[in-house]
Amino acid sequence: MENLVVVRGGGDLATGTIYKLVKSGFNVLVLETSNPSAIRINVSFCQAVYDGYKQVEDMECVLCSSIEQAQDVMKQRKVAMMIDEQGTCIKQLKPEIVVDAILAKKNLGTTKDMAPFTIGLGPGFEAGVDVDCVIETKRGHNLGRVIYQGCAIENTGIPGVIQGYGKERVIHSPCEGIVHTHNKITDIVKKGDVIAHVNDTPVLASMDGLLRGMIHDGYYVTKGFKMADIDPRIDEYNNCFTISDKARCIAGGVLEAILHYRSMQ
Repeated sequence: MENLVVVRGGGDLATGTIYKLVKSGFNVLVLETSNPSAIRINVSFCQAVYDGYKQVEDMECVLCSSIEQAQDVMKQRKVAMMIDEQGTCIKQLKPEIVVDAILAKKNLGTTKDMAPFTIGLGPGFEAGVDVDCVIETKRGHNLGRVIYQGCAIENTGIPGVIQGYGKERVIHSPCEGIVHTHNKITDIVKKGDVIAHVNDTPVLASMDGLLRGMIHDGYYVTKGFKMADIDPRIDEYNNCFTISDKARCIAGGVLEAILHYRSMQ
């Protein structure tokens, strides 16, 4: 298939890239795990793994069981998704471009020989070694910048600050177990509210605000696993349903890199 891009990962930042590429005329196949862990599930195509279908803004993503079905879906200008954590179908498909958008802060197996042009998002990749280029994913002056030599800024583990709140915005699992959610994304919560349980252990809202992210109900987490986030701006309801500025900026870097690669051919 012409203009084929395989994107590994379908979380919220990956979804920004996927959306941009499809709108720019590319056919996009997303490869996911059987148990995605995104928390901004309203704007993550990976939710199709659980539901079979996911729409983000005006774009549809369909979970496919075969390459043939995926090709049919892409011909309809939709996003095709397959469960293929190791990327085993890449050799068969021979895409022009592979984008690793897993955002695992480390390389989970992407190599330069997967495609004529390979891109890694964020830390964990070295441009010119395991991918052709890296896109900076840390907020700040260089967000979305294309790196052709070297690496992205290392992960600090500190969330971006919104209205003076940083690490307080993110909620981590208090223990290992199965998540049972009580609130949904867009709910207004107060500090101390029980928003979920992990097994029998309550998970408390860390601050007042808008629940912007919540991991899929029934997900099995380890202690300390990121499972929810809160936005102090309670009037930002619509942001729960739209691709973020950060995701769109990263997507711009990906498209820039692809167009530069093509101009050099």
